[in-house]
Amino acid sequence: MGNKAFKFRIYPNKEQSAFLAKCFGCSRFVYNHFLRLTTDAYAQSKKSLRYKEWAKLLVHLKSEFEWLTEVNSQSLQQTLKDLESAFTRFFKKLGGFPNLKKRSHRQSFRVPQHFSIDENGFLKLPKMTPLRMVIHREILGTPKSVTISKTPSGKYYACIVTELDIAHAPLNGNKIGLDLGLKEFAIASNGEKFENPRYFHKSLRRLKIRQRRLSRKHKGSSNRKKSRLSVARIHEKVANQRQDYQHKISLKLTCENQAISVESLNIKGMVKNRKLVKQISDVAWGNFLTMLEYKGDIYGCEICYVDRFFPSSKRCSHCGYIKEDLTLSIREWECPECKKVWDRDINAALNLMFFSESKIPLEEGKFTPEQPVERLGITRSSG
Repeated sequence: MGNKAFKFRIYPNKEQSAFLAKCFGCSRFVYNHFLRLTTDAYAQSKKSLRYKEWAKLLVHLKSEFEWLTEVNSQSLQQTLKDLESAFTRFFKKLGGFPNLKKRSHRQSFRVPQHFSIDENGFLKLPKMTPLRMVIHREILGTPKSVTISKTPSGKYYACIVTELDIAHAPLNGNKIGLDLGLKEFAIASNGEKFENPRYFHKSLRRLKIRQRRLSRKHKGSSNRKKSRLSVARIHEKVANQRQDYQHKISLKLTCENQAISVESLNIKGMVKNRKLVKQISDVAWGNFLTMLEYKGDIYGCEICYVDRFFPSSKRCSHCGYIKEDLTLSIREWECPECKKVWDRDINAALNLMFFSESKIPLEEGKFTPEQPVERLGITRSSG
């Protein structure tokens, strides 16, 4: 059994929008209140609070602020569980310290139970009238929870999480290496290249104009709200374009191949380069690798990672010679040992395919064409 999410657009009326705004506000208030309370308690007495203590304090908080009782109580409890998950990820060094939620960012709250979908496609939530929802595909499995969200551009969505038996496909197809880059988005060891569409770069001029207009508006004015929405729509369009492109590529690669070898990139360290931060953030390698992993599990494709310090670009995939003076500006180079002329990215993808899962040492001597390369059960000679 596994979980699967189905995301649909919802269209609330004015009364429903006002109630949803109240739900967003209450969840945001509870999250920020207990985040500040936990931080102050640890600073003063080194005492760490968790969900059990928060749940007891939430009862007293409702008596102090009666408007918290107007929304679903379970949604507020789910907010506390999200805060606990944020702290857990922080202590495991999987994320940063939890930040305060802002009204201008994406808003959301989760309903774990007591919701339903009628035959006309309306979503029924506790304490409010049914919401009109556009169901564009069949909902499979047993619904477990629903998350209502509002984007900065003002659109409402319902994400329904269901539990179902996901059938996993057997391993089939070929094995390839995949090198991620900036000039081309991805380069496969079979020579196939996927272009980098640079969606953010193409929208940058229009975005700068909108942001300059926004900076000139008075805070709190209606014109500023309109201008903020125009900026948010540009960001949303870029994100949707990037998501659509990466979904298509990841689906194609996982369906056609049995195993894909990629490099384990240090993306957090790479974005510290101020000259390349925009380009690296635009390609969103981390999001793409996440898509490869979960789709590979479904469609029968194994994702293998190669150590980031492995010289995939500098090593000749034919004879094993390492070219130490290979710079980033050199896109093609000739191996002085076997005289092979390599495209930098294709050669790197081939090395990733041959030496996946970090099964060779990082430092090795030079290989000559007369010496076969034996790794991972693959014997290759100069021919």
